[in-house]
Amino acid sequence: MADAPQMKPWIEAIHAYTPGRATGAGGRPLVKLSANENPLGCSPDALAALHAVGDPARYPDPDAGALREAIGAAHGIDPARIVCGAGSGELLQCAVQAFAGPGDAVVFSQYSFSLYPLLAQKAGAEPVGAQMDDHVASVDALLAAVTERTRVVLLDNPNNPCGSWIDAAAVARLHSGLSGDVLLVVDQAYAEYVGQGLDDGALDLAARHDNVLVTRTFSKAYGLAAERIGWATGAPALIGALNRLRGAFNVSATGQRAALAGLGDAAFLAYSREENAVARAEFAAAINALGNHGIRAVPSEANFLLVLFEGALSATTAMAAIEAGGYAVRHLPGQGLPHALRITIGTLTQMDEIAAILRRAAEGAA
Repeated sequence: MADAPQMKPWIEAIHAYTPGRATGAGGRPLVKLSANENPLGCSPDALAALHAVGDPARYPDPDAGALREAIGAAHGIDPARIVCGAGSGELLQCAVQAFAGPGDAVVFSQYSFSLYPLLAQKAGAEPVGAQMDDHVASVDALLAAVTERTRVVLLDNPNNPCGSWIDAAAVARLHSGLSGDVLLVVDQAYAEYVGQGLDDGALDLAARHDNVLVTRTFSKAYGLAAERIGWATGAPALIGALNRLRGAFNVSATGQRAALAGLGDAAFLAYSREENAVARAEFAAAINALGNHGIRAVPSEANFLLVLFEGALSATTAMAAIEAGGYAVRHLPGQGLPHALRITIGTLTQMDEIAAILRRAAEGAA
């Protein structure tokens, strides 16, 4: 008989999620462009809501009723088909846990949110990565990776860490290629940064089908990462499953108030999108101007760029130069991208400085 509690083997095999760094050697503070946070902060209205007087002795609304009503009004969704979570990560975990387990498989693109394989492993399922087409999700490859053991397909759109995006026709083709007993989860954490007029159609699919779930977050464009607020929508049975698994009182009272206020400030959201688009375009142009040094940026619809180092300057050396300049970015060898850095879009000045650092480093490595 064992003399201590024994961890489940699929849990013991997990490596904890690694967040983006904010410090350099010796704990030196760096400008954090490693976690895709909003450099503009949050809406002034949301900030005021965070500071509003509440009663900390009282539990928050366990169902986030007012917030669900506001989300429903903003997106034309029945609030009964919405569930809120402690960030979208909690809801993604609930979705995988509800529908996959030992002996099952969870499919996603090979370069996807680093949490995805952990979600599968936590449920005892096998994580399966599908090949991408030059850092863009491939519907054909995703469908080819699906077997009779597949219970969940995860699609981050825009993709993290690549920033790439697939359109409504591609998402619809992916869904139509899945049997009805396979859950398609479309993770739209960066949806608010996608160009005006672009829509991947996932919310419409979730409204019309029983096997589509869409998740979103207030952590990115809304600038409320510290408060851990996310939401999901789908068929009533899917929402019921997530409600069974999510934490009780999982979204704090202050978080609910801040998210409500953030939803009401359309001007701040538009400002965040526009500032990001301008800074992203200028930074991408500066990076792609280094193409003769084997450096290029993957086209992005998110608030970051994946920069590829395919010449004399390595990603490791480039990251060291960026860190010496006072910035933290994300190196991705653990995700199969040792030649890449994911760089959050900060202010125009910050991106100009990083572009200049990379230009000097590339010229020095030539």
